[in-house]
Amino acid sequence: MTATIASPATITKAAPVRRTADPIPMGRIVKVELRKMFNTRSGFWMLVSIGVLSVVATGAVLVFAPDSAIIYGNFATAIGFPMSVILPMIAILSVTSEWSQRSGLTTFTLIPGRGRVIGAKAFATVVVGVVSMAVAFAVGALGNLAGSTMRGVDAVWDISVAAGAQILLGNLLGMAIGFTLGVVLRNSAAAIVGYFVVSFVFPGVLVLLAQVRSWFEDLQPWIDWNYTQVALFENDTDTASEWAMFASTTMVWIALPLAIGLLFLRRSEVK
Repeated sequence: MTATIASPATITKAAPVRRTADPIPMGRIVKVELRKMFNTRSGFWMLVSIGVLSVVATGAVLVFAPDSAIIYGNFATAIGFPMSVILPMIAILSVTSEWSQRSGLTTFTLIPGRGRVIGAKAFATVVVGVVSMAVAFAVGALGNLAGSTMRGVDAVWDISVAAGAQILLGNLLGMAIGFTLGVVLRNSAAAIVGYFVVSFVFPGVLVLLAQVRSWFEDLQPWIDWNYTQVALFENDTDTASEWAMFASTTMVWIALPLAIGLLFLRRSEVK
């Protein structure tokens, strides 16, 4: 009996099977980002304050407003002011929390594509903004009904669906400014201070410059985002020129800075 020895050339090894993991669905990432906006003390109380301040603002109108001022527009205005401050803060914290709480290393290790994470944060921010404004509108409607019943006057609904949509768009614009500052600065304190500077300091400077320099007067509406935001809140965007101004200020204050911020964010080191 003879043994047959196979040559090394005839021996083949089975190639190891490489298992590829399925990418995490975008819907799951959005759900995680929504939960992260609630499960911190700062985010939780920011969201709670939306409902609380809506009730407080409605109560203030009921107590201090005369009978002639019990109209839905005044309730919406009273509620809209605190919303215009709180919602951008929520947008800022949704981005900067990855760096301020040092969870970015875990997040970007599990999901290496940073663009998907930022996209999920942006979508979650819009969802929170829409739901928050829906709650605010609902509280204002209840306040208008309660006020007209208590004062014995007819309920006045002076805000149309189109006007309500513009108010919602104006608040989403403010959230977009906050989100952009969060992406660019990636620091909660710096982004919040930056938002108040952009919202309250720059508009005054631009108005003053328009008053002392005639050549800047016509240019101001095209670069002053506060000008177009006020126009949205006052339902004063009826012409194509006004919508073009809105597009111009959005490009200057949101699109370009966000693109630059995303470029640096995708290449920055996460510690």
